[in-house]
Amino acid sequence: MNTFIPNKLYSFLNTDNSSGETVNQLFPGQKVVANLEKGRGDNLSIGIIGAGNFAAFAANVFITIIGIKIIAVADVNEMAGNKLAEELKATYHLDYMDLLADNSIDLVYIATPPHLHFEMSKNALLAGKHVICEKPAALKTLDVITLQALAKEFQLLYVVNLMQRYNPLYTMVQKIIQQKMMGNFLHGFFENYASDENLQEQHWFWDETKSGGIFIEHGVHFFDMFSGWLGHGKVINAVEQKRKSCDTTIYDRVQATVLYEAGTVNFYHGFDQPKILDRQEMRLLFERGEITLYEWVPVSMKLHGLFTNEQLQALQDLIGPCTIVKHPAETSGKKVMGRFTEIIFDEQVTIQCGSNSEKQHRYQQLLKDMLQDQWNWIKDRSHQRIINDTNAVESVRMAEAAHAIGCSFNLKGETPL
Repeated sequence: MNTFIPNKLYSFLNTDNSSGETVNQLFPGQKVVANLEKGRGDNLSIGIIGAGNFAAFAANVFITIIGIKIIAVADVNEMAGNKLAEELKATYHLDYMDLLADNSIDLVYIATPPHLHFEMSKNALLAGKHVICEKPAALKTLDVITLQALAKEFQLLYVVNLMQRYNPLYTMVQKIIQQKMMGNFLHGFFENYASDENLQEQHWFWDETKSGGIFIEHGVHFFDMFSGWLGHGKVINAVEQKRKSCDTTIYDRVQATVLYEAGTVNFYHGFDQPKILDRQEMRLLFERGEITLYEWVPVSMKLHGLFTNEQLQALQDLIGPCTIVKHPAETSGKKVMGRFTEIIFDEQVTIQCGSNSEKQHRYQQLLKDMLQDQWNWIKDRSHQRIINDTNAVESVRMAEAAHAIGCSFNLKGETPL
């Protein structure tokens, strides 16, 4: 197989192409044919590339959807691959290209280390398969754009599992922002105090040639999440800090500031905690209060602010079952000033909903909803998906920008190089 040239394919797919050259001519020996019927029936046959713990978790969620069948598993680790294949009653392949050669497979799910995502996704699309890949889409934005263009050319599904947008708490926050139920958005942050207990010094996660670094490997989820709430953002500052206590070059803490039209958001990721202390928190500040969400896949939410009775009822209708605590007002007449504007309210309240006990179920439901949503699009191209190939491109674009700015600072993060 010829070496893939992203610039050449991207140029081909985005120009008039008056020469009449076809995509197949870019890949001598390979004939790529769009199959619009693939996956459109009552059954969807899936092949899985990568047999790690998350692939196994996702596979067991996928098969709870009526019509989903996992018929093949590929992994270079024969023990892991055979184990998962046996559990799923699927065929095992040592070489993933053999899996791609199986014409009965409609969709390929890729759950391998990030540096393999581009090549595997590209080959799957060239084999005429729909593709769902774990994040990130690739290590470079141009590579993701190329995959996007290739999928478009052959009318295939290409999407990355940025599942945060399927979270009901995500949707609640989105509606609060859109309807200005707490006033205008002003500022936000995401703090990720993550564990490195299972990330030994030689783990691929620390090798930026394999992971892309923390912004690209992990940060894409949250860049995508806040973009869904606030629109297009621009990375204006970033820092990456090196761990001093080991011989290997490891950047374990990163921080970026993103400017959105409505305000700024700070993103911090640190992988330096014992597992028992692993925790995440994100907060959105508004003119009349704040929203705080907990865990990296949010399962609980707290709102605190000033509301009229009508606004409070609207929030209760949106959120559903919740705990409401009303606080004594510290002002007479229930009128206050903020941003040179009078704020009239009936109650100062704290609203809480959700529980950490929902974490496992929430994770499963997001995966299930994501796959069902994408399958619906395969069946009906007019279906409006929650996430699509644009999410894959833009999340990596922001992460790559943050990484580039972070690299412009020295190891101490004190002054630009």
